[in-house]
Amino acid sequence: MGDENSAVKLDKQEFGDRVDKLLTAWKADKRAGNALFGDVGSIVILTGKTEENQHYQKNNAMHFWLLGYEFPTTLFVITQEVFYVVTTGKKAKHLEPLKGGKLAMEILVRSKDPDQNAKHFQRCLDAIKAAGEKVGLLAKDSALGPFAEEWRKAFGDVSKEVEEVDIAPALSTVFSVKDENELRSIRSAAKANSLLLVDYFIDEMSEILDAEKKVTHKALADKIDRKLDSNFFQENRLKLTKDFSVDQLDWCYGPVIQSGGNYDLRLNAVPDDGNLHAGTIIAGLGLRHKSYCAMLARTYLVDPNKSQESNYKLLLAVHEAVIAAARDGALVKDLWNKAIGIIRSKKPELEKNFLKSVGWGIGIETRDANNLINSKNTRSLQDGVTLCITTGFNDIQNPQPQDKTSKTYSLFLADTIRISGKPGEGSDGSPKVFTRDAPSDLEGTSFFFKDEEEDVKESPKAKTKKDSKVGAVASSNITKTKLRAERTTQIDEGAEARRRQHQKELALKKQQEGMERYSEATDGANGEVQKKFKRFESYKRDNQLPSRVKDLVIVVDQKAATVVLPIMGRPVPFHVNTIKNASHTDEGDFTYLRINFLSPGQGVGRKDDQPFEDPTAHFVRSLTFRSKDQARMQEVANQITELRKNMVKREQEKKEMEDVVEQEKLTEIRNRKPQKLENIFVRPAMDGKRIPGEVEIHQNGLRYRDHRGNNIDVLFSNVKHLFFQPCTHELIVIIHVHLKNPIMVGKKKTKDVQFYREATDMQFDETGNRKRKHRMHDEEEFEMEQEERRRRTQLDKEFKQFAERIQQADHEDTFGVDIPFRELGFQGVPNRSNVLMQPTTDCLVQLTEPPFTVISLDEIEIAHLERVQFGLKNFDLVFVFKDFSRPPAHVNTIPVELLEGVKDWLDSVNIPYSEGPVNLNWGMIMKTVTSDPHQFFQDGGWSFLAQDSSSESGSEEEEESAYEESGSDALGSEESSEDESEFDDDASADASADGSEDDESGEDWDELEKKAKKKDREGGLDEEEETGRKRKR
Repeated sequence: MGDENSAVKLDKQEFGDRVDKLLTAWKADKRAGNALFGDVGSIVILTGKTEENQHYQKNNAMHFWLLGYEFPTTLFVITQEVFYVVTTGKKAKHLEPLKGGKLAMEILVRSKDPDQNAKHFQRCLDAIKAAGEKVGLLAKDSALGPFAEEWRKAFGDVSKEVEEVDIAPALSTVFSVKDENELRSIRSAAKANSLLLVDYFIDEMSEILDAEKKVTHKALADKIDRKLDSNFFQENRLKLTKDFSVDQLDWCYGPVIQSGGNYDLRLNAVPDDGNLHAGTIIAGLGLRHKSYCAMLARTYLVDPNKSQESNYKLLLAVHEAVIAAARDGALVKDLWNKAIGIIRSKKPELEKNFLKSVGWGIGIETRDANNLINSKNTRSLQDGVTLCITTGFNDIQNPQPQDKTSKTYSLFLADTIRISGKPGEGSDGSPKVFTRDAPSDLEGTSFFFKDEEEDVKESPKAKTKKDSKVGAVASSNITKTKLRAERTTQIDEGAEARRRQHQKELALKKQQEGMERYSEATDGANGEVQKKFKRFESYKRDNQLPSRVKDLVIVVDQKAATVVLPIMGRPVPFHVNTIKNASHTDEGDFTYLRINFLSPGQGVGRKDDQPFEDPTAHFVRSLTFRSKDQARMQEVANQITELRKNMVKREQEKKEMEDVVEQEKLTEIRNRKPQKLENIFVRPAMDGKRIPGEVEIHQNGLRYRDHRGNNIDVLFSNVKHLFFQPCTHELIVIIHVHLKNPIMVGKKKTKDVQFYREATDMQFDETGNRKRKHRMHDEEEFEMEQEERRRRTQLDKEFKQFAERIQQADHEDTFGVDIPFRELGFQGVPNRSNVLMQPTTDCLVQLTEPPFTVISLDEIEIAHLERVQFGLKNFDLVFVFKDFSRPPAHVNTIPVELLEGVKDWLDSVNIPYSEGPVNLNWGMIMKTVTSDPHQFFQDGGWSFLAQDSSSESGSEEEEESAYEESGSDALGSEESSEDESEFDDDASADASADGSEDDESGEDWDELEKKAKKKDREGGLDEEEETGRKRKR
């Protein structure tokens, strides 16, 4: 603190609390045997002139702890009765408000008069002698300047009369337990350290190493230093604590950057002029916020070998063990013993490389020498103590050096922690790591800039395939023919019998599950939200009504979504949600405006189940107003109608967006280049435009970035299914992500995000159209086909490997890579288009054409086959979900020859199915089920579907057997009838002419043509009209 101290404001309450804390500890120690304070009667704290020193000593710390500022050239003499201060006049003005506390304060102001100053010192010396025979001093007194020398000379005259005791250990004990304000400042400093290291240093270091730039350690440290004077912390304000102030930020250690074989793990280390080396890099930072320090250090390994990774894992285990052992009541030396015990048990040869201590106390002082964590410190830890835990190995020999400077390396970690209370006192007892935002695990501190291997090993986390009896790839499903008539009857009968038996078992099991799932206590709710009366309010106060209501006219208030109607001389507001519709009619000179309101018992469509707060109350059904102003009435009716439409539209949009979740923030990989797949298109496309981009794998999700800078983030925690569909028999190769909760892509809500690349791209055609045209079916054409085949194989391999990398990146192992089984696929119409539906291990999917279809098998309650009857060429498949509130999923128009294959597949994945001859009204069925699920299953559940199919089964079997006996004939006649229907009249005539010889058999073709033309002219048809008529047929 200098002379310009007009902004200095001392906290009297905090000063009083700190002095009281000091006196309490002092008196308690006296009663306990004077182990800390040594039975001193007074304490002397001396500060000299201001020094440019990052590390505070005990005298500086005492000032900051008591006052929040440092007062240079000031003397404190503290007894248990009076607090004496000798200082200059300007500083004395700031100290005056502190008077009046529990401890009396006497301020002695220095002047230019030497005699007066000597009297002040003498007053203090008298107080020291009067307080007792012992005086507490700081043994390592580093105060400099004339003031300090003058005091030492004065104190020398009485030093023989009193015994000097080093008070530093006692002050360390008092300082060590922090209050909430102190802890908040240390937490802010720690957050700033983590932010600077993670969001700036790692990016800067990665860029330097990736571009192979020549940047010295000192230059890089200077760039970090300058961030305190930039807008860096303001731009990242949300990542810091609420009370953070960049003006209160300063360095207490470093920044220190070390690499290239030269390492100094001491606190006073400085960065050298060596260039940043891509090997082992140690970065250490220490920031001070509001006088309180926090330290952070990390070791980053660039392309490490196995030995380096193993040693780092050991260091990390030691570091985490020391932190875990730092609990309330633990002895400080136990932390050291814990660390050295792990090293001796796992790698005793590294004990000689280990640091001599594993940390120290931290707070106002960067390093409290009286609280070193080593084998000699027998102090016990307390709740509120803050420590800097430092572990490291110095100068380890590298058995596989990457270059000359990598023959030796060091490893170092540092974190700032706080000791928590004992378990059961609002804490689990584990310490709080303030610098946890900076990752220290091997994955977060390892960088790989060398080219990665192309081949990816088989994922150890790959999901194991299901049993063939229940898996989607049951071998019995793959039939060699699609036609039932062509299969061996005996095999079909045996398989059908087994399938029916299995289906009975599944149906019985499903019925039992339903009875257990829905009891009487459900009240028919099925877990879904019942419709409730929605309260709405137009105005809270009278003065909020529009000013035009004074004229007693109809006012449509768009802002409040309200229609104000004049009734009996008073304006009465009606919220638009109470209005059903409005209409106007003209009768003579008058125009009538009729406003209909919603009321119970109307029984009109969807409004039939409209909830009301009290359906038994009296309701106004409608109001009619008459006016001669036809234009005005028409305008009001239109305004009400438009307001009603807008309100319904807003409610629908709000309801549609209810299930859209805001994902957590994507954690980007900063220690290496993310794995990526380039030249990729995404569906749904952002802004509706098809623009290529790239997909990147980050720590907790995927990021798609197009060439315009737009991003789509998909977090692993939101991924439900991950599919890879090869380009075999397809035009594109696909990685498809099906989400648990929908997200917004541009302005679209979607639960499916698909990344694809076209397999047939013209840019690969190097021959051009000219050669294709003139050299068809030659060797070059054959080479092109081979190249196309090779390119498709390479595409499949690249996309499959990337999908497996996505699975490996998900540390929670919540999903695996699912691949559709094309051989089990069947044509159907799930939406509008006829597409190939393909089963996978866990789903039934259609990923080729939007809108995509993904049906999870474990969410299906039952399946029902509709329109299964003799004579129809297609049938429909309906899936009912376990969540009865979801509408059933339909796959329509499946060819009937695939019926047995679909049944086999459903049976193999343990989905009970039934079949019926007609389409059912599933809306009414599901409404019945959801109204009272318990009663539904009490009445037999889904057995009503099986009863319909069983009643049809007898006649169907007879018809089917008859069909099979004459299958070829029936098929032939059917094909014949189809073929005939495709010909026109002339073709039919020609066919009959060829088949029989009638009376026209003697005429030649010329005569027949003349007769035909004559007949056409008589009928008034020209050639063009005749052609048009034929086309219409």
